[in-house]
Amino acid sequence: MIWEMVDLMTMTFNYKLNQTLHDTFFVDNTESFKIKMLNWSNQFNIFCFLDNNNYSFEQPVFECMLAIGANESIELSNENLFDNLKSFAQKNPGWLFGHINYPSAEQNEIGFPSAYFFQPEIMVTVSNNQVRIVSNKKQNTKDIFQEIEKQSDVIAQNNAAQIICKPDHTQNEYLEKLKNILAHIQRGDCYEINFCRHFFSNDVEVNPVYLFQQLKTVSPNPFAAFYKLSNKYCICSSPERFLKKTGETVISQPIKGTSRRDLTDISKDEDLKNKLKNSPKERSENVMIVDLVRNDLSKISTEGSVRVEELFEMYSFPQVHQMISTIAANVDKSMHWTEIIEACFPMGSMTGAPKKKVMELIEKYETVPRGLFSGTIGYVTPDGDFDFNVIIRSIFYNETKKHLAYFAGGGITINSNPLQEFEETNVKVSAIERILKNELL
Repeated sequence: MIWEMVDLMTMTFNYKLNQTLHDTFFVDNTESFKIKMLNWSNQFNIFCFLDNNNYSFEQPVFECMLAIGANESIELSNENLFDNLKSFAQKNPGWLFGHINYPSAEQNEIGFPSAYFFQPEIMVTVSNNQVRIVSNKKQNTKDIFQEIEKQSDVIAQNNAAQIICKPDHTQNEYLEKLKNILAHIQRGDCYEINFCRHFFSNDVEVNPVYLFQQLKTVSPNPFAAFYKLSNKYCICSSPERFLKKTGETVISQPIKGTSRRDLTDISKDEDLKNKLKNSPKERSENVMIVDLVRNDLSKISTEGSVRVEELFEMYSFPQVHQMISTIAANVDKSMHWTEIIEACFPMGSMTGAPKKKVMELIEKYETVPRGLFSGTIGYVTPDGDFDFNVIIRSIFYNETKKHLAYFAGGGITINSNPLQEFEETNVKVSAIERILKNELL
């Protein structure tokens, strides 16, 4: 359940291979080197930094991966998004990194395009004090390594002493909307809907690198991502995987079911975990999404191959316990990776069921387009394998507009208690709010 980074020593760029340079270097302190990487990367207009924060559920993995610069790239609108992405990928074989927004008719203030993918000029991976650099530029890999090493391993703090974000819903407004949403469920319009709150602040100057490092410190999660596209940043500490493909196997790992933690008392913390595990409401919510994912995967899988490998499994993260299920399927070798993602996107854990109807209700009741929130960031290998996360527990920042935002939501079912749902959104953004207020643990 972590970013799984394939071995660049055996799988380098397969485009313009004669121009590709690669080498291995060693460092004494990988965490210090990661900070240098972050400081170095921010000079570029485009980069994607993925970090599994040393969650080691699977092997082999790299601790982190950084893709820099765009050898080739494509910016996509909602119209024919996946057809155009497929065409781009077929014309530009090799490594790809990028994002897909949650589908909406409009952009929000942050301004990420509907989708963007790029073929990186430079890739850096770190694992067990070993640094692997692959370059499709004329610049020597040793020079790149030395440039990174010259960077400071200290990150400059934010200009603002405290950042206070405004919610788009007061508690009463949120509870009133949930009454309307529950009425839809009672009428049978839908079974579950993921309803989100939006928090924002204007005229804010921050150092995004500092925010990412602080978020990693307070809330390290296995699908962390730091993503820059021109003046736009996604600062992500996600615990959730959307889709991963390895060979002919595809897995999805939706999260449905959240409980706060009590790190001051081990016994109470275990009680909270068990209460979540045995909650009829949370189990019902989880199984609805499992069924939705099974249905999505059945569209692209070989006959009879869809299977549930984990159901109601409990995972503990720094702020919360989560209920996670793992659904797997086999796909035909001839199927293009974009077709797999299209069949499952947007992910059911961030919509609800049935997907088409709840997406209409989300547009009706949420005040701001989600943009990259509820979307995905990830990578694709030259062989068409991929790993994509779910963009939650994230800060979004537009450096030009000085606009900062984040979101939080939860799955609403017939058994939902509106006040408890409201409180759950506060738990989910607690780490972000502590960072913005400089109230670190």
